[in-house]
Amino acid sequence: MAKENNRKIYIETYGCQMNLNDSEIVSSILIDADFTIEKKIENADIILLNTCSVRENAERKILERLIHLKQYKKKKPRLKVGLLGCMAENFKGTLLDKNEILDLVVGPDEYRKLPELLNNSFNKSRHVAVELSTDETYDDIIPYRENSISAYVSIMRGCNNFCSYCIVPFTRGRERSKNSQIIIDEVALLKGKGVKEITLLGQNVNSYVCPETKITFAKLLELCASSNPDNWFRFITSHPKDMSDELIEVISKHQNICKHIHLPLQAGANRILHKMNRKYTREHYLSLIKKIRFRIPDCAITTDIISGFPSETIEEHKQTLSAIEEIRYDGAFMFKYSVRPGTKAESFDDDVSEDEKIRRLNEIIDLQSKIAKEINKEEIGKVHIALVEGKSKRNPKQWQARSDTNKLIIFDLPESKIEKGDFIKLKILRSTSATLFGELVL
Repeated sequence: MAKENNRKIYIETYGCQMNLNDSEIVSSILIDADFTIEKKIENADIILLNTCSVRENAERKILERLIHLKQYKKKKPRLKVGLLGCMAENFKGTLLDKNEILDLVVGPDEYRKLPELLNNSFNKSRHVAVELSTDETYDDIIPYRENSISAYVSIMRGCNNFCSYCIVPFTRGRERSKNSQIIIDEVALLKGKGVKEITLLGQNVNSYVCPETKITFAKLLELCASSNPDNWFRFITSHPKDMSDELIEVISKHQNICKHIHLPLQAGANRILHKMNRKYTREHYLSLIKKIRFRIPDCAITTDIISGFPSETIEEHKQTLSAIEEIRYDGAFMFKYSVRPGTKAESFDDDVSEDEKIRRLNEIIDLQSKIAKEINKEEIGKVHIALVEGKSKRNPKQWQARSDTNKLIIFDLPESKIEKGDFIKLKILRSTSATLFGELVL
């Protein structure tokens, strides 16, 4: 598009970290085509929603948002609205049929076409582009990032696991890894721009294998950490079936690899794990936790839990509670099961009532909150190195930082000058189940 047109695009992002990274890729593609990224929705010529389809509630939010956006189109009739991401891939052209406000629907592997599709949309044409790719990784595109102390680096796309409840392999395609040198170069570029914390990102980072050098994720992480000793490195998400001894050893050896592992359990009963197609047992998962705690004693472990999966009995629910009790997670994302159209679990009899799912979920939440509160209370008196994120969102007179165990620490701003992006020492004075409160240690 000619620069004199310079249409303004407002992007809203929903869902996981991969979607945040995708929005940065979309922004880069559009900026290169002379579009402008707009911060205020009322000034936009084009509104793009980058969507999530993992849970029913996420989709409901988007459909409600589309209704809300009609007011903008009434005020500005030539305004264009597009829907991107997993929900676009999942529902394809039916979204256009059911939502007159939409002008285009574009899946995660079709973002290179966005400039052309958006230009054409102003000629009153509507478009659907949702073909999945076996090789698209956007590895030649540097995501557009505003000045920040933290950044995501995508190392792979797609998923081969086909957990029976999960839509991701159908909305993001099969697994493919980026070239390791491209990842290492992107990390170096971010370091040069002053980024302090880098998160390596994938649907299942543990199964990463460089298509050229064949190096594993553990080796890639080690290369990044050893080459950039002043940067913190995180990664998300890990699948227990691929969590290797080599990776645990690498984390234990490097101080700048953050001591936090997100390791989704999903359920504590072997029959349910098998029905979920998780490809590990409760016993295998517990053995991983023991290895992590032995080699990395201060490592924080977080997880995902689903309550009320089809056919889950009260006894199997209690097995999930007992696993949480035994493992003692620092934090958890906890959800009740919802059917995802197109998954294998869609054919299962969803025989746990909605009320019972909620009751079980509340038991899980109550237990996890109690454990997190106890764990955080044990932090009182300890000193953490933490990365300053800026002013507290709740109290502008206070600041917030994050420990390498991924815990939020709130502290009063001292007289000495502190800036966003500084690494500081904080002594913990008090805690809640979700937050630590500390003071600066000089």
